[in-house]
Amino acid sequence: MVSAATPAELLRPLLRLCALSFLLQSCWLLESAHGLLEGLYCGTVSCYDVLGVPRDAGKGDIARAYRQLARRYHPDRYRPTEAQEDPEAKFLLVATAYETLKDDEARKDYDYMLDHPDEFYRHYYHYYKRRLAPKVDVRIVIIVTVCAISLFQYYSWWSSYTEAINYLTTVPKYRIQAAEIAKQQGLLNKTKEKGKNRRTKEEIKEEEEEIIKNIIKNNIDIKGGYQKPRLYDILLFQIVLAPYHICRYIIWYCRWIYRFHILREEYGEEEKLYVIRRNMSMSQGQFDSLEDHQKETFLERKLWLKENFEVYKLEQEEELKKKVASDPRWKRYRRWMKTEGPGRLTFIDD
Repeated sequence: MVSAATPAELLRPLLRLCALSFLLQSCWLLESAHGLLEGLYCGTVSCYDVLGVPRDAGKGDIARAYRQLARRYHPDRYRPTEAQEDPEAKFLLVATAYETLKDDEARKDYDYMLDHPDEFYRHYYHYYKRRLAPKVDVRIVIIVTVCAISLFQYYSWWSSYTEAINYLTTVPKYRIQAAEIAKQQGLLNKTKEKGKNRRTKEEIKEEEEEIIKNIIKNNIDIKGGYQKPRLYDILLFQIVLAPYHICRYIIWYCRWIYRFHILREEYGEEEKLYVIRRNMSMSQGQFDSLEDHQKETFLERKLWLKENFEVYKLEQEEELKKKVASDPRWKRYRRWMKTEGPGRLTFIDD
């Protein structure tokens, strides 16, 4: 009959494992008691001993010692006395010692390691933190990146706006309206020059095209992705003005809660349109690009009320299903409306 193991017998393997672990750690501490760890700085050799200088040596003494040893142990000049000597390893060790002691912060960490050999976890952390840290200030990298993105944004928006204006000059509707405005302002009724000042037909035509284009620029109302770019819309200005916009939003939100949740005031037209836009999950730019009669329809149907909006949403989904079933191009149109919005091109006088 096998007897049951006693608690002492069960704990014996665990005690042996703890003793072995303690013995290994003690050996490691004894090896590093002198403050030199393998893999850190100059390894198990003191950087001061490598350069042959005392711990209180100044930067000038360290630099002179490094230059002498660098010339001596340079791989192209040094001739080892023993076959086992490696000139490249010696030169690298001298360079490592100099890089460690010439920098004030690195030397301070190294001296601390020599004086506190038991804090080896701290020594590893500071060594690799300094070694793996980026050489360039991260703040400079972030600023340069944001500026580059902002310049690209502004250039891209200007290209889109110029493309839209060039297209509008070819549309008969807007071209005729621009020509009428130019005639009313007397820009196209100039008398023809004679003599030396006489211009060719091509020059006159180019001038008229430029006049029409400027009138379209000044009178056109472009909404959506092709609208005229503004400096405060780029990323750099958005980041700089972020605290201001956050404060404005907090103040606006507090006023909204006070007026419409505590005092129970009625929504004005602006507030109704805001609630409608929020229900539709549209950005301000997308909502502004809608036609005025669409917004009037939203107000007439009281879409700021949740129940009315749910009914309208179901109607739109059913209508869209019919259109998609009849024409697959509506899928692309819906995807475009979701990402960019329709955009709007009208004269301000319209």
